[in-house]
Amino acid sequence: MITKAVTGAIATGALLMSMTSVLAHSIKSEPSEAVQASFDIVDTMIVTKGEIAIFSTRVRGEAGKDKPDATGQFEGSSVYAYVWPTSLDSSEIGFEKAQGIVALAVTFHPDFDDAAYGGTNRHIWHPHWVVLAKDEACGGGLKVVDIPAGTTPKVPSTWPGVPILIDSPEYETVFDGDTVDVTIPVALIGGISTASYDGVTAGLKINGNLHAPLLCVSDVFKVASGDLSLPGKVVPAK
Repeated sequence: MITKAVTGAIATGALLMSMTSVLAHSIKSEPSEAVQASFDIVDTMIVTKGEIAIFSTRVRGEAGKDKPDATGQFEGSSVYAYVWPTSLDSSEIGFEKAQGIVALAVTFHPDFDDAAYGGTNRHIWHPHWVVLAKDEACGGGLKVVDIPAGTTPKVPSTWPGVPILIDSPEYETVFDGDTVDVTIPVALIGGISTASYDGVTAGLKINGNLHAPLLCVSDVFKVASGDLSLPGKVVPAK
């Protein structure tokens, strides 16, 4: 049922702690024993605080505890992610306009690196911007948009050089108990102050044949709203 719904549709530690008390316009979800505790979303929100935006998700268990097993190869390897789908336009994060659903994702994938400028990141949870689109070939109904061979679309300076619409910026990302927070300068995402959002936890998979779609959402663990309707509204922190 979740799959059907999906297809249908730098701050200090003290500051990050204060965000957990901000309840206005957050999306609250009932805990579910059917969902692995580290991915069972109970509260997700995006707030602004002066010149920064805080993306935050709280789960029933320990955030970031569970990671995909290494396979020893890129093809067919897995990615786990905490995701904030938004109403932002893809042009606001450095791609061409109107390319799909813009989402911030904090990911872990032990079998490959996709950091900017050839850096390594397979050993840590790290943030990405991704642009998603529907694709029935994917188990979760969505893919990261592919860049067709021979084309040179506009991409951000921190694009990692892989043929999909993904960006690898270095944003402060903090796991603290049951919560994951990402801090981003508002100047880098100007449309965030009026954006809508949702929260998702998911597994993704690299295509075993390395053909489009290259990166599929293979399994949706939980959608904060239940229907990916982006009911959350970005508000200033109080």
